[in-house]
Amino acid sequence: MVEEISKPRKSELRDRIEIDWDMPIRMDDGLVLRADIFRPPGAEKVPVILSYGPYAKGLAFQDGYPSAWQRMVADHPDVAAGSSNLYQSWEVVDPEKWVPHGYACVRVDSRGAGASPGVIDPFSPRETRDFYECIEWAGTQPWSNGRVGLNGVSYYAINQWHVASLNPPHLAAMCVWEGAADWYRDMTHHGGILCTFWDNWFDMQVKTVQHGLGRNGPKSRATGESACGFETLSPAELAANRRRVGAEILAHPLDDAYHRARSSDFSRITTPLLSAGNWGGQGLHLRGNVEGFIRAASREKWLEMHGLEHWTHFYTDYGRALQLRFFDHFLKGLANDWPSQPRVLLQIRRPDRFEARAENEFPLARTQWTKLFLDLAAGTLGPESSGTATTSFAAMGDGLTFLSQPLPVPTEITGPLAARLFVTSSTSDADIFLVFRVFTPDLREVVFQGAIDPHTPVAQGWLRASHRALDPLLGTEARPWHPHTERRMLAQGEIVALDIEILPTSIVAPVGSRLALSVRGRDYVHGTSGGRLSNFKNELTGCGPFLHDDPRDRLPDLFAGTTTLHQDSERRPYLLLPVIPPA
Repeated sequence: MVEEISKPRKSELRDRIEIDWDMPIRMDDGLVLRADIFRPPGAEKVPVILSYGPYAKGLAFQDGYPSAWQRMVADHPDVAAGSSNLYQSWEVVDPEKWVPHGYACVRVDSRGAGASPGVIDPFSPRETRDFYECIEWAGTQPWSNGRVGLNGVSYYAINQWHVASLNPPHLAAMCVWEGAADWYRDMTHHGGILCTFWDNWFDMQVKTVQHGLGRNGPKSRATGESACGFETLSPAELAANRRRVGAEILAHPLDDAYHRARSSDFSRITTPLLSAGNWGGQGLHLRGNVEGFIRAASREKWLEMHGLEHWTHFYTDYGRALQLRFFDHFLKGLANDWPSQPRVLLQIRRPDRFEARAENEFPLARTQWTKLFLDLAAGTLGPESSGTATTSFAAMGDGLTFLSQPLPVPTEITGPLAARLFVTSSTSDADIFLVFRVFTPDLREVVFQGAIDPHTPVAQGWLRASHRALDPLLGTEARPWHPHTERRMLAQGEIVALDIEILPTSIVAPVGSRLALSVRGRDYVHGTSGGRLSNFKNELTGCGPFLHDDPRDRLPDLFAGTTTLHQDSERRPYLLLPVIPPA
C-alpha cells in the first residue's frame, strides 16, 4: 500500500521531459487522486502550473474534441507549431511549450473523472477542497520551488475562482482564462432563466470520461492505456458514482445555499491574477472574468478581453506569451516587463478585425453613458421619446426590434449595457431576452465568431420578470444586480419596471450603421446555421449551446401568454450604452 500511494505508475524521460504518469495525491478524506507531471530533467526546483478538472488528463485534445482542434490548427497554425502535440489536452497547457521554459506542468483528474476514483460532483465544495489539497501537495514536492500557478480554460478557470477563495498558502498566481464565477448568474440561470447547457454538458463531456469506464472508455495517445481508470464498472456502478447535475440545478430555481456553495467569494481572493474574457462568450466565458477583475480583493490584478473561439487564444502565440510573462514574474520572480503591463488590455472589436488598446480600468472612466429611448409606436431607438403607447408580442416568441437612425460618425460602444422596460403580462410571469444588435446601412446584421457560435450577436441580456427585485448596494444603473432569492409574481394589469443587465461588449460601429435592441420571448436565432461541434448536442443557431428552452422551467401557464411594453410621460423605456469618445 505504501508503494501504491507514494509513487507514480510509471516514470520516463521522453521528448526531453521528465514524466510521472498517474502520480497519487491523497486527499484529506483518504481518497487518492491521480495526476500526470511533466517537468524539466534534473534536480532544479521549478515553479508549477497546475490544473484540476474532469476532462480526463490522458485524453488527447485531438481525440476528445476533434472538430475544435481541426478548426483551431487550420486557422491558427502557431498553435500546433513547435510541438509534437502528443500531450495536448483540452483546455490545459501543452507541456512541450511550457517545460522548456522551466515549469513543471501538473494535471490532476478531478474526483470521479479520468484516472481518479470517487463521485463526480462538479464545482462542489468537495472538489474545491480537493483542488486546495492538490495545490498544497504540488507546492511541497522536492522538484517544486514552492510557487504554484493555476492556468486553464473554462472549467479549469472557473474552479480557480473557487479555490482562490480558500487562499491556499502555496498559490502564488492564477490565470483565469474565460472562467465564470457565479454558479447561478454566470452559468445555470441567466437572469433567473434556466440554461440547459449543464445537463447536456454533463452527458457529452463528463460522463464520457468518467472513472470506471476502463476498457469501454477512450485511450491515451501517449501511453496507450485507458484514460478512465483500469477497472471497468457496470452502468449501475457508474451511475452511483456521479451526481445528477441537471436535476439538481432544476431543483434549485433561486440563488440559494446550493448555488452559493458553488460560487466564488471575491472578497476573499488576494492572489495575483490575470483574468482573460471573451466578448463573444455571453453564455459562460465573459461575465465572470469582468466581475472577478472588478470585485476580487487582489491588489495585483489584470484584465484582458479578446474574441474568437473560447479555446483559441489560450493556445496561440499571443495568448501563451501573455501567460508566460505573467507567470515568469510571479512564479519565478523575474524582473521582466510585466509590472508595466496595462491593467486592462482590450481587443477592441470592429466588424472586420480587432485592435489592441491599453486602458487603466474597466468600465472605462471616460465612458459617456448614453440613453437611447424606445419609441413603442414607431419601433425606433433614439435620444428622445414622447407620448403614450403600448406594443405587445407573443411571450415565448420572437418579439420586437427597435432600430436607430444611421450613425453620423463611427461610434465605439465598450463596456456593460443595461435596459429599463415597463411590462405587463397576460400571465403571472414573463421571460425577457434582450439582444443588442448592429446592422449595416443596408440592414444586414453584424455578427461575430463567438466563444462557440459563429453567428454571435453583439450583446445579450436576460431577466425573468418575477426576479425583478434589485440589490441597490451591489448594483448600479449600468449593471443592475438581482438577488434572485424570491419570486414576485405579476398581478393582472400591473405595470412593472424591469432593469436588465446586458453583458459587457465592445464594438466600433461604422458610419451609417444602425443600432438595435430586440426584446424577445425566447433565445436569439440567427438565420444561418452554424453547424455542429462534436461535443454539443444542438445545432449552433446563434447562442451556441447556451439555450433556455427547458419546458419544465418555462411552463405554458406561466410564460406562454402575451407580453406588453408600456411608454408614457413617467415610463420611458431605454437602452443604456457605454459610448467611448474618440481619443
